[in-house]
Amino acid sequence: MSDSYKTLAREACDEYIVKHSRFIGYAKPVKTEKEAIDYINEISKKHWDAKHNVYAYSIRESGAKRYSDDGEPQGTAGMPVLNVILQEEVTDCVVVVTRYFGGIKLGTGGLVRAYTQSAKDTLDAAGISVVRRWQEVELPCPYPLFERMKLEIAAAHGVEGEHGYADIVTVKALLPEG
Repeated sequence: MSDSYKTLAREACDEYIVKHSRFIGYAKPVKTEKEAIDYINEISKKHWDAKHNVYAYSIRESGAKRYSDDGEPQGTAGMPVLNVILQEEVTDCVVVVTRYFGGIKLGTGGLVRAYTQSAKDTLDAAGISVVRRWQEVELPCPYPLFERMKLEIAAAHGVEGEHGYADIVTVKALLPEG
């Protein structure tokens, strides 16, 4: 397993309308398939009257990547949602797109575009975070190099902590591992 990975920053909901059909996207960070399935069931119960509750999820630890078209023509709904997750390189997440049919058929290409757009909009609403391992360090630094040390910490995508002042400055920082 890699030391860093992308996941959702928060749970989110977003709506997309095309030709009177309503696509309501839901996204949530999860750690297990059970959490993903529980969330899918929760959204499906909430939208019991919807024509379709399509989903896709990706779980880092087990490597599980699953999707469902939920009655839409094969390959037009769940796979496009999963493709968005894979293209964004996000894991430990579940996306459910609920569709309320608006009376106008979209065709297979229209469905693929609509589910793709809804999933993308929902991931954008959730935000993507990079999860990585951090190393806490204490860096001794002469006073003339103190400002340079702060710039180096920032350049390494680190987080500056407390400073200790004596004959030299001691800078505490969190740095990405490696």
